[in-house]
Amino acid sequence: MRMILLAAVAAATMATPALATGKLKCSATAEQRKPIEDLKAELVRQGWTVAKAKLDGGCYEVYGVMPETGRVEAYFDPISFEKLYVEQRGKVLFKKG
Repeated sequence: MRMILLAAVAAATMATPALATGKLKCSATAEQRKPIEDLKAELVRQGWTVAKAKLDGGCYEVYGVMPETGRVEAYFDPISFEKLYVEQRGKVLFKKG
């Protein structure tokens, strides 16, 4: 019984990438972060439609529509605006290495 429970917990942990995003941390200080409005403007220039953007775990979290894939949730480094993680309906589309 205990092995089944441990296996179930392990499987649930691996099968839920959305929970993993809560563990995504960026260590930039408030002084180091570029304005979130600059990120939104850059994404719009790239063809995105940005529905919502906020600070989450020190990273910028964006909900929007990418031109090539549709609606996504994405995380960006607040200093460089480097894409760190992109998810669509529970499926990981991109995760930085």
